[in-house]
Amino acid sequence: MLIVMKFGGTSVGSAERIAQAAQLVVRSVREGHRVVVVTSAMSGVTNLLIDAAQAAASGQWREQVRQELLDRHTAVADALLGGTPRRDEAVAAVAERLEATDKLCFGLSMVRDLTPRLLDAISGTGERLSAPLLAAVIAAAGVDAEAVDATDVIVTTDQFGAAEPLADETRVKAQDRLGPVVGRGAVPVVTGFLGATPEGVTTTLGRGGSDFSASILAAALDADEVWIWTDVDGVMTANPAEVPEARTLREMSYSEASELAYYGAKVLHYKTILPAARQRIPVRILNSFHPDRRGTRVSAEGDPAARGVKAVTSVRNVMLVAISGTGMQGIPTIVAKTFECVADAQVNVLMISQASSENNICFAISRNDAPAVVRALRRALEIERMRGHIEEITEQAVAIVAAVGDRMRGTPGIAAAVFGSLAAEGINVIAVSQGSSERNISLVVTEDDAPNAVRAVHRAFQLDR
Repeated sequence: MLIVMKFGGTSVGSAERIAQAAQLVVRSVREGHRVVVVTSAMSGVTNLLIDAAQAAASGQWREQVRQELLDRHTAVADALLGGTPRRDEAVAAVAERLEATDKLCFGLSMVRDLTPRLLDAISGTGERLSAPLLAAVIAAAGVDAEAVDATDVIVTTDQFGAAEPLADETRVKAQDRLGPVVGRGAVPVVTGFLGATPEGVTTTLGRGGSDFSASILAAALDADEVWIWTDVDGVMTANPAEVPEARTLREMSYSEASELAYYGAKVLHYKTILPAARQRIPVRILNSFHPDRRGTRVSAEGDPAARGVKAVTSVRNVMLVAISGTGMQGIPTIVAKTFECVADAQVNVLMISQASSENNICFAISRNDAPAVVRALRRALEIERMRGHIEEITEQAVAIVAAVGDRMRGTPGIAAAVFGSLAAEGINVIAVSQGSSERNISLVVTEDDAPNAVRAVHRAFQLDR
């Protein structure tokens, strides 16, 4: 099989974890698999780089960040590669990349203009530091490996900070660059999170985008499976911090995984499933700390024997924006203007709800995005407010709780059980949304009620069994 393995930040967060990741790769190669690796930055590195970029934008050049990162990565090379030539090559690659990033930060401290394009160039440095290290450790364990910069492989749009892959161009580059490496029995170690425009300008796929990178490459290379190595046993029926009795799901479908990732499950980046699903490539979520555990397998068929609701999750730091007025009935321009404002702000809408009376429309967005969106709405809808069509535009801090499962579709009583469980706990539902797919019921509750709401729904459907 051709397997694309992705290692997250905690899975490459120390010398011990990098050694374990290398052993997992070597084991799979010796079992007869062809392997492509996608690596994240070491845990904490990306945040440090972003902080350094923001400090530079305010005129504070933090030269010590370069030394801190060099020391951290050199310590790993010393521990795992000793005094070998591989150690020297890996450290040289790390030092060269840090010098380039340091120059960007110094220049930024002069001009004090942190553009999205420049932030991508700086924040993607962490993966460019970990890839040479992991490749060297794999090679030292007896399997040829080569570090590959994803900017040479993944072609994207120029939407800096959240670039989208261009599938056809990426397929050509991936097969040209990675195909020969895999063909000779070596392991390419590709930087996650990163891509480049057709002109070669560095982009990033968004935070958590290394999962997405793995799925993009799997689709481009016609891989047999994607293995996401992380620090948990797989996708769970709920957040175990809120629901101690939550259990690991053995099988789930692409649609279920996508819904859960979108609505707050932290195991997968919400875009990860899309490229794999288009080509029916199974995705496995595995624990690099306990590699012999089964994990969760995500596939087209999922678990045909599963009950209605399979898992419950929640999204926090959400703001519910509501536009209300008895004069809204029959005036379609209000809805059009509303979502034109949201689109212009490039803000993602988590949920939408509107009553058939058309007297109110509400939608949920990230709390950080809310102030700009509300200001834009008040400007765009000023005439409607003056004419009395709209009475108020309000915002409220809330949480979204979502019950997810393929077998919810066409199963009577699911909604009744959800609402009944919340009523029994005295939890008020502020807004409701359910798509025509019937795979998801999303409920808006107060932030304080969210943990109890998750536990209540989990209990109602006996998801611990």
